[in-house]
This record gives sequence, structure tokens and C-alpha cells, in this order.
Amino acid sequence: MSTSAPLQAFARRGALFPIRSQISRQVCRASYSSTVASRSRIRCLATTVASIPRPSKRAFTTTYPRYLASVEEKFDPNSIERESDEVDVCIIGGGPAGLSAAIRLKQLANEAGNEDFRVLLLEKAGEIGAHILSGAVIQPSAVSELFPDWLDENNENRFQHATPAGSDKMRFLTKSAAIPIPTPPQMNNHGNYIVSLNEFTKWLGERAEEVGVEVYPGFAASEVLYSSDGSVKGVATNDLGIARDGKPKDNFERGMEFHARVTMFAEGCHGSLTKQVINKFDLRRDSQPQTYGLGLKEVWEIDPAKFNKGQIVHSLGYPLPSDTYGGAWMYHFGDNLVSIGLVVALDYPNPWLSPYGEFQKLKQHPLYRSVLEGGKCLSYGARALIEGGFQSIPKVAFPGGALIGDSAGFVNVPKVKGTHNAMKSGMLAAEAAWTALSEGDSSSVFLYSYEDSLRKSEIWKELKEVRNMRPSFHNPLGVYGGVMYSGLEAYVLKGRVPWTLKHKHRDHAATKHADQCPKIEYPKPDGKITFDILTSVSRTGTNHEEDQPVHLQVKDWEAHANETWPAYKGLENRFCPAGVYEYVEDDSKSLGVRFQINAQNCIHCKTCDIKAPHQDINWAVPQGGEGPKYYKT
Repeated sequence: MSTSAPLQAFARRGALFPIRSQISRQVCRASYSSTVASRSRIRCLATTVASIPRPSKRAFTTTYPRYLASVEEKFDPNSIERESDEVDVCIIGGGPAGLSAAIRLKQLANEAGNEDFRVLLLEKAGEIGAHILSGAVIQPSAVSELFPDWLDENNENRFQHATPAGSDKMRFLTKSAAIPIPTPPQMNNHGNYIVSLNEFTKWLGERAEEVGVEVYPGFAASEVLYSSDGSVKGVATNDLGIARDGKPKDNFERGMEFHARVTMFAEGCHGSLTKQVINKFDLRRDSQPQTYGLGLKEVWEIDPAKFNKGQIVHSLGYPLPSDTYGGAWMYHFGDNLVSIGLVVALDYPNPWLSPYGEFQKLKQHPLYRSVLEGGKCLSYGARALIEGGFQSIPKVAFPGGALIGDSAGFVNVPKVKGTHNAMKSGMLAAEAAWTALSEGDSSSVFLYSYEDSLRKSEIWKELKEVRNMRPSFHNPLGVYGGVMYSGLEAYVLKGRVPWTLKHKHRDHAATKHADQCPKIEYPKPDGKITFDILTSVSRTGTNHEEDQPVHLQVKDWEAHANETWPAYKGLENRFCPAGVYEYVEDDSKSLGVRFQINAQNCIHCKTCDIKAPHQDINWAVPQGGEGPKYYKT
């Protein structure tokens, strides 16, 4: 079986973590020749390895480090040809969708006796699951199809951290009260499970390796590669060892190309390469713009006397204003753990609003504070999530590849779930790819059957049924009108209407000027229930090498400030849940402030790319293996 841990690269980085089990592996050693015209392949030597440490960063090297290079030497990184590897299917992103696609492909190949069928998965995080964050209550339909024995006590490789869902509670919050309201049928969690999606994804990664998927964490795919006919032929990873000024350092390493007959993009919400592919092939030509929310989450260990295993609580209303869509949750899972979080729709109009500040206010509400008091916050994280629903699904197939999971956008917002749909979409794409590649045609692959099977699937059916709920909140009554219409849809209409409501605008376009909105002052954190933003960021484990190009790309920082500060008064500082953006007082500037990006704090939530009023911030991948290292999220 292929591995993502070649032996010769262990000195590449210092951070290692032990392999999780003793299994038979193939140790893949890179063997390259730049003079050979054909694309080089990784040659795998079969061996049994008992306990090999595994790098949490880049897995192998393709370029000799330039330790003897002079810092004054003129050198163009592009002058070095990238080495390449050729596989059958390349998957970008090691979340539930990408891993499910990879596993299903290898299941089909192994069943057909084709063990040489190569499926390679690239993940920008240093470890599988390290960038994954969700509530999360999962519907087990997709994982049960992929692994029917995933919870079977007789299965030694079963997932051991699933908490069966218990009672459901729904509350409408005022500043001090929690008013019981009916739980919509879409939110009935009978038969579902509370999990840490971070742990669940790690488990899927282990299962992927067992069936023969080549899993490479610490590889940040930064460029889409195209064939001469315009079809996608794979991706390239970014160069390492580039200084902040763009010049190569003495440890420079050229990126690597991965060529494939089919490339699947499973980057999650608002992926950097997915954006490029959508624009290249005009995949949104028949759909509405995607809309997003920002989810902020903490995991707490609480007083055992307050723990109610399996309890699920959702709330609407406070602390968000009536013109802002969103909601909160609290899930009791594991041993005395609670997941608590808030989702704020990114089409909020008031630039003074801070999603992080609203989350801190939420925890002071008696419904939540009563549970958290006396407990300990273990981890924090934040992530943009898909909210557009049925009418925002783009075309998912294009020449040479496909979009799967949240790269396409299959979150069922009223259901507060998306993992089951993400996994199922990956499985459908895998089956389509296997069929197409089995036909033996050497021409560009187009997964027509994936588009067709998606429309016949439960994904399509359930998203179409709830398509009007989220956009119904765009009304003069705000959240109150949205709740009333959604109740009518949930209990009576159930999507059986001839109309489809539209999203009014893209999220950034909803933002009003600061002088048109009331200023919001947030209370000082108490350090027990509420925390300052840098304390929270320290709980993400995020890390970026400082001497590298800023991956939050703004062409001209001063021009950005001149265009954005007068109207929005520091919106970026408030929408970012990690303190990345600042306006620092500076008398030498005409505005009296200087725009600053603290890229080391970035937790890869993508909010800036979505909410920046002038769409002049581009989120790109940093060096592979960097970013947050989430725990139990």
C-alpha cells in the first residue's frame, strides 16, 4: 500500500508524529530525472514497516536545497523545471468529501483487481484533520454506505468517538431569556451522532491509507495545470523556501506537479483553486452567487454535574440583530465535553459588527453561561461555511475534473448539516470517474454521469426541498419574517411550490458604510467565559513561517486603506476571527492609520476573501503544513 511518509525526507522539518498503527506499507521513494521526456513516477518499494515516524509537513523533496547560494545571487525560481508524477486520479483536499472519493475509488479498483490504479490525495494541513472544524452532528447515511461496520464493536478499526444524539432543544433568545420554540422536522437528530469532525476526518484518513490511497499531508496545491486542449491535467504545489520579498532562500525547494486523468477539487468552502476553476469554465453560468456564513466554535470541558451526554441545543435571536441571519449551538459529547458555537451570515450589513465579539456575547447569555461556568475552554476555531443551497450549486463537472463537497456547496442550512452530502458527492464523483477511466478512452475525461447521478441523488432532493428557507430571511421583517416563512415551508409547503427565492446579492455587497449604521461596542472579556482574540488564536495551534510571501494577497496595502478605511472604518479588523488585519495609528499617513496584515495569525477561515468590500483580498495557500492545528473541533 502506498504511503505519504518517504524515509529520506524526515529531516525536512522538525515536527513529527507517530504512525497510528503497525500495518504493512509501501515506502515510496522519489526517483526523478529532468532529462527524461516522459513524466517521472514515484517508484514504490514494498516493505513492512513497524513504527515509522511520519512528518506533519511536506512529505518529500524534489529540489536540492541551495545551502551554498549567496543571498545576493540573482535567481529565478521558475528557471528550475518542476518534477512531476502521474496518477490516475488526483484529489485536492483531505476533508470528508475528498477522503470519501479516494476511498470509494480504491474500493472499486481493488474489487476489480486493479491494485495499480493510483489515487493520490494532497492536503495542505500538516496532518489529516488539522484544518477541519464543524459543529458537528452528522447524519450517518454516507459513512454507513462507505463502511457499514463503522461503529461495529467487532470492528477493531471502528470510529470510537461518536456520541449518539439525544434530546433536541430549540430556543429563541432575548438578552436574558430563552423562549422554547418547536424544533423544525429538518433538525430532528434521531439516529444521528455528535462527533469532532476533526477526529472523524483523521479516522477517514487512516481508512484511506488502508485501502491504498496515497495520502500526502503538508502539500499545498497552489496552481491548476491545463492540457493543450484546455482540460485540467492536474495541479502543482507551491515552492518552499521563498522569502517575504519574493526571493529564494538557501533552503529553496521547487514545487511539484501532479498530473492525472481526473482531478477532483475537495478544498471545502471557497477554495483557492476552486475559485479559479469556476471562473475558467464559467461553472456559475446557470446558478446564483454563493453565499456564506462564518462559524466560530469552542470546545469546553465542563462540570460533570452539568453534562447531559447527547443533548443538542440550537438557538436563534440574541445576540445577533434582527437584520442578520445566524444561529448558535451547544452539543454535549464525549466525556464532559461541549461544543459551543455561533454562525453569522456574511451578508450582515453593519460594518461595526464583529462575529467574534458576538460569539463572546453569546456565551454570557444565561442559557450558555450556566453550562460553561466552572469549566475550561480547550480549543477555538473559525471557518467560513456554505449557505447558498440549491440555487447556488454550480456545474460540478468540467473537462478533466470535478467539484465535490463544499467546493460545490451541498450544506443543508435548515438541517444544520453538510458532511453526509459532502461525502456522498465524493462517492458519486468517484463512481463516475471509475466508469469513465475504465472505458480506456485516452481523450480528455468529462464526468457527465456525475452531473446526472447528483441530480438523481438524495443530495439534490433534500436541498431542493429547503431551497427557499435561507433566502426568505431577506425581507423587511428580517429574522422574524424569515422564521415565519421557514416554519410554513418546514411544516406545510415542504418545497412543493413553483417559485425559487433568490439571494439578493453577494455577501460583500450587503455591507453598508459605517456612518449609516449604529456603532457596536463590545464588553471587555472576563478571561473566564469570554476571551480576547489573541488568547483564542493561541488555542488554534496556528503557525506560519514569518519569512515568506504574505498569503493574504493585497496588491497595494496603502491603496486598499485609502479606498476602504474612509467608508468602513476598519471592517477587516472586525470581520476577521483571528486578529489578522489591523489599522494602526500612524501620523505619517494621510488617513492617520496604516493598514497591516498579521499573516502569522491566519486560521484559514477565508472570510476576508468573501467579505472584503472591494474584493481586493485574495486568500492563497501558504507553505504546505502551516495554519491551524485544531483539537477536537
